[in-house]
Amino acid sequence: MAADVYMMADKEGDGDSDIGVKLDTRPKTKRPPLYKVLILNDDYTPMEFVVHVLERFFGMSHAQAFELMLTVHKKGVAVVGVFSFEIAETKVAQVMDFAQRHQHPLQCTMEKE
Repeated sequence: MAADVYMMADKEGDGDSDIGVKLDTRPKTKRPPLYKVLILNDDYTPMEFVVHVLERFFGMSHAQAFELMLTVHKKGVAVVGVFSFEIAETKVAQVMDFAQRHQHPLQCTMEKE
């Protein structure tokens, strides 16, 4: 959104000879912050279920999902994607709801990048 600013210079004694200079000022816009979506390891959720979640909600291939599941298993946590706040929030809610409906304690969280 650009704001237009006009500066007027008036010559002495002649009110009809105004000179206008148009300046465009653009506000500095910052990119919205991004959020990391994380999957946490637990001792109960089957590895196959985690792979399925990664494929279904994060669009990963089976090979990508399997690799990331192993990272979660070995390191305890892994970033599964980086998104705007609304998308990250939706993905976390979808994963948590899906895990709960299938009676798995899988945890999915988000944090600012």
